Amino acid sequence: MLHPQVNAAAALRRRPPASQLTGDPYQALLAVRAAMEESNEAETGPALPLPVVADFDADGVPCRLYATKTGAPVLVYLHGGGWCYGSIETVDRFCRRVADRSGCAVVSVGYRLAPEHAHPAALEDAETVLAYIRSKGLELGLDPSRLAIGGDSAGGQLATVTARRQRDAATPLDFQALIYPAIDPLTSSSSYDEVGSYGLDRASMKLAWETYVPDPALRFHPDVAPLAAADLAGMPSTLIITAEYDALRDEGADYADALVTAGVPVVHTRYMGMNHGFARKLATIDAARAAADQVASSLRAALVF
Repeated sequence: MLHPQVNAAAALRRRPPASQLTGDPYQALLAVRAAMEESNEAETGPALPLPVVADFDADGVPCRLYATKTGAPVLVYLHGGGWCYGSIETVDRFCRRVADRSGCAVVSVGYRLAPEHAHPAALEDAETVLAYIRSKGLELGLDPSRLAIGGDSAGGQLATVTARRQRDAATPLDFQALIYPAIDPLTSSSSYDEVGSYGLDRASMKLAWETYVPDPALRFHPDVAPLAAADLAGMPSTLIITAEYDALRDEGADYADALVTAGVPVVHTRYMGMNHGFARKLATIDAARAAADQVASSLRAALVF
């Protein structure tokens, strides 16, 4: 059954009035963005102090660095929010916890959002940040030779597409951590019918895909649909986290199975009683802290020598 902490966390977010949601679609989007940011502190809790928390510019892409020591391997992290919402701030507490417990530095990416910046803007920003870390990482006190990527929801999609493109460019990454990744632009999984009433439904996800990738023909390209890639062999070792009451549950599981079939080492963990978006809500959901710690321990095992 749905964990009661999920409902308690949901009550913390202000729902914009109907007048803001039923008029101009863009104004509705702005209202939802604002509501997510306004509830962030209550959902995610106080900031864990770290030796290094610093904003920087990676060739035009805003980023935030979290580190506990110099010479650490790096996780590049891409926030969720349907490619339209979310920010460095909405995953700040999650990134702090992962950096604190993993021995890795975390670079959180403020990629451009749709509809102002449709595909491939966010993907280009992710690759710009990776290139910047490879060229300037030593100056930031990082070890760019040990490099992972991760993200939640839309950020998980961006992360694994970027990982596949890096593989194809002969600059492979060492690890990827995907938290309930958005994998299927067709929203065809049966989990939409089974658990689509627990915070994320098919209509909302379909709108997110359409906003991010307005051209329907592009939604079949591997740079949008990870399972459309001809070959997944050689992808980095992977952690996939899914949630029992998440409409994206089945497509995340399907992607885990496809990676295993391609010979990629995969750990897939399903968090029971949880719904979409739980992992960033560290102040309100116990399983969120467990998920952050699982990401941290997986990174430590993969990257920290």
